[in-house]
Amino acid sequence: MSFLWRAASALALGAAFLPGAACAADDVQTVDTVIVTARPDPEDPAVVAAARDRLSRTPGAVAVISAESYARRTALALDDMLRDAPGVYAQRKWGGDIRISIRGSGLGNANHNRGLLIAQDGVPLNEADGFGDSQIADPLSARFTEVYRGGNALRFGGALLGGALNMVTPTGADAGFDQAVRLEGGSFGLAREHLAIARTSGDWDVYASATNQTAQGWRPQSQQNLQFASLNVGRRLGEDREIRLIVNGSNIAQEIPGALTWTQFQANPRQPAPAAYAADQGRNQRGVRASLRTRWRLNEDALFEGAVYGVWKDLDHPIFQVIDQQSRNWGAFGRLDWNGQLAGRRADGFAGVWLRKGDLDSTFFVNRQGARGALQSLSLQNAKAADVFGEGRVFVTDQLAVVGGATFGWTERDYRGFAVPGVANSSTFNVTKRYDWIAPRVGLLWQSAGGAQVFANLTKSVEPPNFSSMSPTNGGFAPIRLQEAWTAEVGTRGRMGPVTWDLTAYRAELDGELLQYTVQFGVPATTFNADDTVHQGIEAALDWRVTPALRLRQTWTWSDFRFSGDRQYGDNRLPVAPEHFYRAELRYEHPAGWFVAPSVEWSASDIWVDFANTAKAPSYAVWNLNAGWQISEQLSLFVDARNLTDEAYVSNVQPVITLAPATAAFWPGDGRAIFGGLTWTF
Repeated sequence: MSFLWRAASALALGAAFLPGAACAADDVQTVDTVIVTARPDPEDPAVVAAARDRLSRTPGAVAVISAESYARRTALALDDMLRDAPGVYAQRKWGGDIRISIRGSGLGNANHNRGLLIAQDGVPLNEADGFGDSQIADPLSARFTEVYRGGNALRFGGALLGGALNMVTPTGADAGFDQAVRLEGGSFGLAREHLAIARTSGDWDVYASATNQTAQGWRPQSQQNLQFASLNVGRRLGEDREIRLIVNGSNIAQEIPGALTWTQFQANPRQPAPAAYAADQGRNQRGVRASLRTRWRLNEDALFEGAVYGVWKDLDHPIFQVIDQQSRNWGAFGRLDWNGQLAGRRADGFAGVWLRKGDLDSTFFVNRQGARGALQSLSLQNAKAADVFGEGRVFVTDQLAVVGGATFGWTERDYRGFAVPGVANSSTFNVTKRYDWIAPRVGLLWQSAGGAQVFANLTKSVEPPNFSSMSPTNGGFAPIRLQEAWTAEVGTRGRMGPVTWDLTAYRAELDGELLQYTVQFGVPATTFNADDTVHQGIEAALDWRVTPALRLRQTWTWSDFRFSGDRQYGDNRLPVAPEHFYRAELRYEHPAGWFVAPSVEWSASDIWVDFANTAKAPSYAVWNLNAGWQISEQLSLFVDARNLTDEAYVSNVQPVITLAPATAAFWPGDGRAIFGGLTWTF
């Protein structure tokens, strides 16, 4: 608790400078992760301010991250982009494989994303069964990103413990430039080129961009070759009415260096895992996502938003075996927003539906140094799901709103396995499973005349298991049930004088949490339902504008995730997430156009590696330095130096039952690196 007190004191440092009364509404300011109305700010253009205003109606923890907030530093993947979002644990394992967890979502998952909806323009990066990864997200192709923590993602229809991240593609009208060229390079052979154009012509607008990125990586067996492309074409058909086609494509080739044993990490954290190197492990995929969407003002009080979408992905994934998969996902969603009066009181709300379906053809081969050997398994995996949802607010006073909502959902899994000649225990079978649920929520939202808000809510979350969790065999699916939780949260956000804050406390009581552990290296993790578990914590952000030129930005997350009276594990802590995680940046911006910004990432607690709580990865602090110069309105330069002290640290761990000396469970963080770049807009 001593650290808890010190961190809380640091975050409250600016409180002594708060004025005695709230500022007027037109003085309220915003930063890139806090929701309040805005005065002009370089990180807060009109399109971002509008998103903040929309999210501020939520009686819970939300944030908006503008592209401007990371435009003058290297942002290669989602961990770089989400760095300053309170409550978001985003840590790199290798390349673009980022462990992203909000409130412990997918915490026990050995690989990839679960328990959190990651989307671009509302189109999920997840498969229809909920399984997904973050490699296909390009931070340079997002105008801003919406963060809905926990049950506050009801607007997307889902009811996942972690909530949702939604990246919004720029349009020709809001990109902020006509042409842009961005060039970056630096340590470990990094080279990245990004080109973008934005145009408007009458009622039409178009945005198009392309990114090429190559790198050797800090460790051997870490080479990357990535290409991303985006196209956004829209046509206005009147006031607040438009139709828009958005297409995103990716081509990704990444080697996997593998996790290390503790002995290997201590001897040389830069070495690749021997098994990963010998098998030439990697993750290579191509994909296209397309959506045709509309925003249509029906009248002064009602606005409809909807889309149909399709996703195609081809995966070549040599690990313990070579996984070859092709998937097709498609769906539709629609939402009606309403503003008006109810029983003479101001009210608003939304209601909608989200339908989705996907099929996946999966084949596994013997891995012969990255090449395909004999066929080992063949299956067809089909998933479909639907959510019907709604939420409404009624202002019982001019400042206090009562909020209520719910989602009804169901999903179905259909798995067909086929016998492979010569493979033991191989057979032809077909198994099907259906889940359904209702997840309600209630809340309160109070807003002062100056824009400060206080909120509280109680939300039920539900997560159905994906195909990987269900371990299908000819005997049926494993007896895995829904993960369910009730989460209570209370918080406040706003600004007084030079200080902007965002503070949320929550407690989630889970029944049947989906946890994974690795039985042995090279074998996929096995999933089980835990008994009762508790996830509770604090998510805090504090920005202090010390002077017009000097700003201190801080985020702190306290995460207390544990079993609750478990028959095997008692009250042990869950592995992976550190109890205390703190980030801070002190930025000085000179009127002449240059800036310098030292920062620190401090994982202040040792990280448990196993459910038995016998081994930890040590805490660490990594110091960084970002600097740049706005040469002219069109041209800017930056330098981004990472891990200045060349700290050897563990950035991520693989959860296991009990850590054995030969268990590869530690992912090393990158060593000292220097990156630089320039951006030219014209």
